[in-house]
Amino acid sequence: MRLAEPLQSSPCAHCRARNRNRVLDHSKRPQQFFGHRGLFVLLAFSLQTSLRAEPLRVEAVAATDEIRVNVSGKLFTAYKYAKGQKYPYLYPVAGPATWKSVTTESSDPYPHHHSLFFACDKVNGNNYWQESNDAGQIVSQGPTIIEPSGLRVLIKDVCLWQRPGAEPDLRDTRTITVSAPSETLRTIDFEITLEPLKDVRIEKSNHSLFAARVVPELSVTNGGRLVNAEGKESEAGTFGAASPWCSYSGMREGLREGIAIFQHPKNRWYPAPWFTRDYGFFSPTPMFWLENGQVDLPKGEALTLRYRVVVFVGDPNLANLYSAYDSGARQSPP
Repeated sequence: MRLAEPLQSSPCAHCRARNRNRVLDHSKRPQQFFGHRGLFVLLAFSLQTSLRAEPLRVEAVAATDEIRVNVSGKLFTAYKYAKGQKYPYLYPVAGPATWKSVTTESSDPYPHHHSLFFACDKVNGNNYWQESNDAGQIVSQGPTIIEPSGLRVLIKDVCLWQRPGAEPDLRDTRTITVSAPSETLRTIDFEITLEPLKDVRIEKSNHSLFAARVVPELSVTNGGRLVNAEGKESEAGTFGAASPWCSYSGMREGLREGIAIFQHPKNRWYPAPWFTRDYGFFSPTPMFWLENGQVDLPKGEALTLRYRVVVFVGDPNLANLYSAYDSGARQSPP
């Protein structure tokens, strides 16, 4: 038995006129805003995210001089630790929609900024941030994959901070935990414990601790957005401002992708001021604003610092994401 088709009523003259006006008022088509390719990516991604909001599978795979981390079989990031590097770093850091890195491995100005990294200048007079390895190098002792796959992966490494032929100043133990809470979010939890192997003095420096350098197209200089937890924007509003988090984002292929760094509430100096630059650099560090122009770390007195990196697409509520991180962090052991 066939169901009867519903009766189609004809619109009245008033409705026809109203519809004509609506067409005139909204005559711009979506592709005029996004472009045909951007519209296609936007629609495909919207459909994908609406169908799948649960956490994605991640996997760590050892390769030559790096550990690759895949999300749903695609490369998200890699922990690079070759012996010739100035320091280990994470690259790429792929955006959830485009799968293009939101960070740069090396760009002008200051090509010594390598993506997402932890380093420091002026440590007992040595430079573990830039220049040649003779001035100082953070040398990986060989990372270990602790948790290889599942809803997260966990990588652990031990590094020595030393000049060639000299006794090391520091030994650090770092843990990197990567997860993909949804199609639109990725997280990297970075924890590092610095153990001075001798008395260590760090002098005032803007080249210090955890940092990220975004690709040029996400920089403020090229139309991207840099914003902190208080809503202050760009280098003018964020430089030197103490804030729990900052984020960088910009438009690519019709979509906004970006990266945020959260500071752990139990970190020493929390919330540290930010060293930011409109060309694409941001770093939560107290070292440029030290009261006495230096900080002393006695031999054997460990210092632990923790950060969460959030890689996102769209315009997530970073305040809510940080609030959840902050709440969990305050309940965790010191």
